[in-house]
Amino acid sequence: MSDPVIVHGYHLSVYTRIVRMTLLQKGVAYISADINPFSDPISADYLKMHPFGRVPTLSHGEFQVYETTAIARYIDKAFDGPALVPADDKHAARMAQVISIIDNYGYWPMVRQVSSQRVFAPLLGQTADEAEVLEGLQASSVTLTALEKIANEGLILDRQQITLADCHLAPMMAYFVQAIEGKQELKRHKALSRWWNWIAGQQSFKDTEPQLPNTLSS
Repeated sequence: MSDPVIVHGYHLSVYTRIVRMTLLQKGVAYISADINPFSDPISADYLKMHPFGRVPTLSHGEFQVYETTAIARYIDKAFDGPALVPADDKHAARMAQVISIIDNYGYWPMVRQVSSQRVFAPLLGQTADEAEVLEGLQASSVTLTALEKIANEGLILDRQQITLADCHLAPMMAYFVQAIEGKQELKRHKALSRWWNWIAGQQSFKDTEPQLPNTLSS
């Protein structure tokens, strides 16, 4: 019997979804263990796995690893299935570049500013902070412009083969375009829009879509 694969993560987390998409692309069955990183306190057992209390963490038998990029690389190397890292050096470099751009310049404005304020704040019974939305949109525009150039180049985000870059960007974009301003911003980037229409139709993306509740308030 093979060692069980467990994803310790939060069902609304983009980073947890990245890991789940990666596993599905490799055809790996896994068990989900929900961890709410916003709970206070976070369980001592989980902090033994992830001392920073973030999600996700992957358990594969006795082996545990946290940090999404490390988890995704491990999954791609440890399991059979289609390679998610291109063999060509230039393609692989662009893949790593896209992931870094998303983490450093995309996640915060696209998810934590635009999506959190426009989508999640109302679910919490709160009013969106319009200054945060505007700031997020301005920063997101720079990020999407950079990604548009890469998508146009055709080495990665090419709508031919799913790589770790596709798995990394798709969950971020999914939240971003739930805001009307995010959807409008994406439309300004033609290559990214074509990529989005393609990745949104992939089974691993559909099967990992989180279900947003009507309200997050108790």
